[in-house]
Amino acid sequence: MLIKEYKQYFIKELLAIYDEVEAESFFYLTLEKFHRLRRIDLALQPNLQIGENEVEKWKSVLTDLKKQKPIQYILGETQFYGLPFLVNKDVLIPRPETEELVELILAESRKSKVESLRILDIGTGSGCIPISLKKNLPDAEVFAVDVSENALEVAKENAKLNGVEVNFIKINILETEDLDQQFDIIVSNPPYVRMLEKEEIKPNVLEFEPHLALFVEDNDPLLFYRKIAQLAKKNLNENGKLYFEINQYLGKETVGLLESLGFTNIKLLKDIYGNDRMVKCTKSEVQITK
Repeated sequence: MLIKEYKQYFIKELLAIYDEVEAESFFYLTLEKFHRLRRIDLALQPNLQIGENEVEKWKSVLTDLKKQKPIQYILGETQFYGLPFLVNKDVLIPRPETEELVELILAESRKSKVESLRILDIGTGSGCIPISLKKNLPDAEVFAVDVSENALEVAKENAKLNGVEVNFIKINILETEDLDQQFDIIVSNPPYVRMLEKEEIKPNVLEFEPHLALFVEDNDPLLFYRKIAQLAKKNLNENGKLYFEINQYLGKETVGLLESLGFTNIKLLKDIYGNDRMVKCTKSEVQITK
C-alpha cells in the first residue's frame, strides 16, 4: 500500500475524536518513528510503500489514539527544549509552559556572576528541567530528586540520551527536613492540580498520566510549595533563586506564601497563553521595605 494512501485512511479514522491538523501531526510523528521519514520525504517520493507487517504496527497506534492515549506515550518519546526525551506512564509528558520556565532560568543564569552554579530540581519526573539546564549550562553542577524510583530510572536514561551528567536522588520531599547541601538555584514543577479541577482535565491526561505527579488535595493545594520554600530558606545560598511552575488559579496565593516566608524580589509571570504560570524569588536576609 502506498504510504500516501494509508495517510488518508489514518486521518479519516481519527476525525471523530481529533481535528484534521492534529490527526495529521500524529501521522507524521509515527512516520518518522517507524520509517525515519519526514513530511518532505513523502512529498518528494509519493510512491513510497508500507508493507503489510508494518501496517499492523500502524493499526496498534490507531487503536491507542482512539482510546485517547497520548501519542508521546504510544511512541515512547517526545521533544523538550529542542532535546529528545523518553517518556512512559511513570512520568508526565513535558509541557511547552515548562520550556518557558527553563528559558527564564537560563536567561537569568547567564547574567549571573556565579561561575559554577549549583542547581536542584525537585520532583524531576522525566528529568526534562535539569537535563535541559545542564545541556545549556555545562559548567553547572545539577541535582534532581523525585519520590518515584520508576521516574528516576526514566530520567537517568534521558540524561544518557542527551549526553549530560545529572545527580539523581530518590527522596520524599514532604518528609525531608534538610537537603544537606547548598544551592544557587532551586526549581520545581510540583503537583498543583486540585481535585476540584479534575473536570477541566482532558481524558488523555486524566486517564494516562501519573496522578502522583499531577494532583494535590483541595484543602492544602500549596502543600509542596510551602515545603519546598521552607527548604529553600535553609538550603539556598544568600541571593539564591527559587523558581516555581504554578497553578494558574493560585498565583496570588503562591506569592503570598513566599512573602510570608521572607523571600524578596518576588515576581509572578504569565505563560504564552496569558495564564499565571511561574513565580521567581530570591533568598535574602535583607528585607526590602515597600
